[in-house]
Amino acid sequence: MPSPVRPGPPPGAGGMKGLVLAGGSGTRLRPLTHSMPKQLIPLANRPVLEHVLANVRALGVTEVGIVVGDWAEQIAAVIGDGARLGLRVTYVRQSRPLGLAHCVRLARPFLGEDDFVMYLGDDVLADGVGNAAADFRRDRPDAQVVVQKVADPSRFGIVELDVDGAVRGLAEKPAEPRGDLALVGVYFFTAAVHAAVDRVRPGPRGELEITDAIQWLVEHGHRVGVSRYDGFWRDAGRPEDLLECNRRLLAGLALRVAGTVDAESRLTGAVVVEAGARVLRSRIDGPVVVGAGSRIEDSRLGPNTAVGRDCRVVSARLADAIVLDGASIASARGLAGSLIGRHAVVEGVEGRRLLVGDHARIEPAA
Repeated sequence: MPSPVRPGPPPGAGGMKGLVLAGGSGTRLRPLTHSMPKQLIPLANRPVLEHVLANVRALGVTEVGIVVGDWAEQIAAVIGDGARLGLRVTYVRQSRPLGLAHCVRLARPFLGEDDFVMYLGDDVLADGVGNAAADFRRDRPDAQVVVQKVADPSRFGIVELDVDGAVRGLAEKPAEPRGDLALVGVYFFTAAVHAAVDRVRPGPRGELEITDAIQWLVEHGHRVGVSRYDGFWRDAGRPEDLLECNRRLLAGLALRVAGTVDAESRLTGAVVVEAGARVLRSRIDGPVVVGAGSRIEDSRLGPNTAVGRDCRVVSARLADAIVLDGASIASARGLAGSLIGRHAVVEGVEGRRLLVGDHARIEPAA
């Protein structure tokens, strides 16, 4: 794994850094996550983690630490040293998930005394967090949290504000919430957070909660700011959330054909056919992306479908779907709302939603 933890620069020597947390297991996405981390599942043919890193890079951040767990080698194999993304990446190993504040504690040698943005590696915020970063840089509180109003606050970390809009308290998934502003998973900090992290103790979940560290800052007179985010936000942790994220990100496509489309095929809307891909006697209704080296034959795709690299889709009808690299789909009709794993084979199936793991084979029962 490249780039072990290295010391950060002395105080004031650098700009804002990034800390991206990519150690989660993704149990709700099995069987896909039996063989890959959820952060590497593609959305619009790009891993979730790459979308996160692109948002971090858009803030002007170039030094990023990625906290990794059991999937460290796979993540490092895809992201590498970060150069192709305009980043310089350091990997921080977390042996077991002990909480977000624990991640900050582990990353201290990398972070040094610099300000930093902490970002959950499975969060999809399609509209970016530029406004929140601007708030932090302008006002420079010791912590800046990003929130969105939610219907079910008991599922989230919640921020409670006083009548003047100042942070009064924070709670992690409270049974009786005292507010409906949920933490979206993006935080901005000065080095003051390290003292707070050192003082928190494991909560009821046995983890060092970042909400407890921010609460400590509030109680000890530090300024904590709030930025509201009203754009698209999902934690890509469930199949239905992944598909919704895929739809949202595909909506940004523009027509681009670098592969081959024969005269008997028809493309409508925003369709991307990558280099080396072939579309034969098929109809594709965008937004759709067809990955490099894939073959679409006698089929109808879309809308809202992403087909990975080196896939084969023959005599199939596929919509609102994510198909990972190397998958093969044949004589399959009405596959809507499906996720198909790497090198999986799906044949002769009609009218079903599928969640198929890597290398699995799905065909009609005998």
